[in-house]
Amino acid sequence: MVGGGGSRKRRPAAGAKAAASARSASAARRSGAGSPKSATKRAQKPEPQPAPLTGTFVLGVVPGATPGKWIDAWQQRHPEAPLELRPFSVADQLAQLRSGEIDAAIVRLPLDREGLHVIPLYDEVPVAVVSVDSHLTAADELTLDDLAGEIVIVPRDDVLAAVIPGAVAPAFTPPVDTAEAIATVAAGVGVIVVPMSLARLHRRKDVDYRPLRGAPTSRVALAWPAEATTPAVEAFVGIVRGRTANSSRS
Repeated sequence: MVGGGGSRKRRPAAGAKAAASARSASAARRSGAGSPKSATKRAQKPEPQPAPLTGTFVLGVVPGATPGKWIDAWQQRHPEAPLELRPFSVADQLAQLRSGEIDAAIVRLPLDREGLHVIPLYDEVPVAVVSVDSHLTAADELTLDDLAGEIVIVPRDDVLAAVIPGAVAPAFTPPVDTAEAIATVAAGVGVIVVPMSLARLHRRKDVDYRPLRGAPTSRVALAWPAEATTPAVEAFVGIVRGRTANSSRS
């Protein structure tokens, strides 16, 4: 009886030791101890980060362009390098790019690309700007045929070169710029065809605009001198192309 009882006591002790050993092995497997993958992870080093930018980044911009989201991203990622926005007219955009005074520019195409890198960004919808009292505001959208018989004003800074069949040429000297042309339209004289961003830029209570089907679009692009592709330019190109803050500048 005593011997049998002793034998029964020794069996649980051996079973408990085996169970403890199994639990220890299971815990080791879960923790990955001794695993080659775990050793590899420990050996990996973080990727080197690009050096901070220096100086001021000068970005030229034509009227109507909307680089706001890219400027916000720049300010968040590169607070060490202030961004200066330098407006200029479409007529001056090529001279500005070749002046050496700006790093890059938001421009309107077409543009002489010799010596430049150019990345098309987006196309703008053309609209017809009319007086709020015009019968043309009755439609939600206009066609080129709708402007037949209308006085179509073409300012000297026109960027669309739209051809309107049946349009009437103004009997007065072309306005100097789009702002002056829209002021003339507001007085109840004629129509002007511009990219939507310019209609919004020069918006007034006495004018309205409608999308114009069949009119040429205006393509907006980022351009910079090919020989001046600096780290700052590469960083801005990355932002424009939607790269994350951790992406390579190349």
